[in-house]
Amino acid sequence: MKRLFLVFTLAAIPLFVAPAAHADAVTCSGSIGAVVVDELVVPAGATCTLTGTGVRGNLSVEAGATLEASGIRVGGNVSGDGAKSIDIQASGIRGNAQLKDGGSVTLTDTRIRGDVTVEGNGGAVSITGNTIRGSLQADNNTGGVDISNNRIGNNLQCQGNDPAPTGGQNRVLGNKQDQCATL
Repeated sequence: MKRLFLVFTLAAIPLFVAPAAHADAVTCSGSIGAVVVDELVVPAGATCTLTGTGVRGNLSVEAGATLEASGIRVGGNVSGDGAKSIDIQASGIRGNAQLKDGGSVTLTDTRIRGDVTVEGNGGAVSITGNTIRGSLQADNNTGGVDISNNRIGNNLQCQGNDPAPTGGQNRVLGNKQDQCATL
């Protein structure tokens, strides 16, 4: 009986070993088509075009980089910190989109399960025709902000944008606040 218990115990050990780490992030400088990757990074200063690409984890756009994306699916978050330009169209994002301190931002006809934050961008910001399950927050952008025809599951909040955001026809289940109160 003791041997049987020992054999069973030793056989169970591999079940408790930590899983292997995910593969390294794919770096995009150029174009990527309809493939699936674990993580994706657009490195500083690079330009990346994604068409039909799947990203199981997160998509990061680094300082000075440009992202043009259409028909992509992201299982995690999309982040841009200091990016020159981010343009995402007809896509799906399971996490949040946090796009800050960069140039222009365009988010069109995309489904986002989490929150969208656009903050401190100096170029034009256009958030149109999206379905956002969480909140949309636009703060301290200086290149003009257009927020139109979105369905937002929580709140629409805007502060410190110069000029004030324009747009309208947004369906918001939570509250429209501050500069976005009339949008």
